[in-house]
Amino acid sequence: MYGYFRKSYDDVEGGYQGSEPLLYSGLEYEDTYMRWGFIRKVYGIVLSQAVLTILASLVVLFISPVRDFVVSNPAIVLLTVLLQLGVLCFLYCYRHSHPANIILLGLWTITFSVTIGATCAFVPGLVLLEALLLVAAVVVSLTGYTFWACRKGYGFSYLGPMLFSALIVLFIWSLIQIVIVPGPVGKFVYALVGSLLFSLYIVYDTDNLINGYDYDEYVWASVALYLDIANLFVLLLDAVRGLPQTGSRRRLFDEDQMQGGG
Repeated sequence: MYGYFRKSYDDVEGGYQGSEPLLYSGLEYEDTYMRWGFIRKVYGIVLSQAVLTILASLVVLFISPVRDFVVSNPAIVLLTVLLQLGVLCFLYCYRHSHPANIILLGLWTITFSVTIGATCAFVPGLVLLEALLLVAAVVVSLTGYTFWACRKGYGFSYLGPMLFSALIVLFIWSLIQIVIVPGPVGKFVYALVGSLLFSLYIVYDTDNLINGYDYDEYVWASVALYLDIANLFVLLLDAVRGLPQTGSRRRLFDEDQMQGGG
């Protein structure tokens, strides 16, 4: 056991417990080591999901037959959404069963990646780049902040009920927009509110990753974080697309659209 945990030294005041950085006070060394292993596993899975999503988006964007098929058949998006919901239900039921959980997670990620790729097919490349940079900045900063806050003794589990209520309101708001189509300002406000909500969900789910999930919940923890990041990307995509196109940004936007049309 001593060799497995590689215990070397304890410097709690300096932020270390054994060979691993301290997550939060009161956590035993063995639990710290195992929790860091769990966190690395989850982030490894999320990174794999992100790479798969980017690859699927690139296929849709740069392979003309695929892009033309997606643009001319919007029902494909609805089909993949229904498929991913069905797979997600099975994934929840078998989230503790290996290797079924990994297989279902891969299948669900593929269907979700197709949906993201289909969304990107209707967006200029400049907007995609801006949204991607914004998402990266938000995810890195909020993740770092949450780890720092937990180490200082703060927790964010109290956000759960409020975030769930806000998510229900956002969902109903999206249904209303199907019937009453909003203008550019309404769409922009919706995208900003949704971006704020999923930014807070990143904090909440990162806090659960640090001190909430059991060690065998790595698949569901990966799904939660991936959904936070993916939804944040789609909403920021809508927000950036709704910004006024002026000056040099307008020229770049027009050039990108001309290249996409060509």
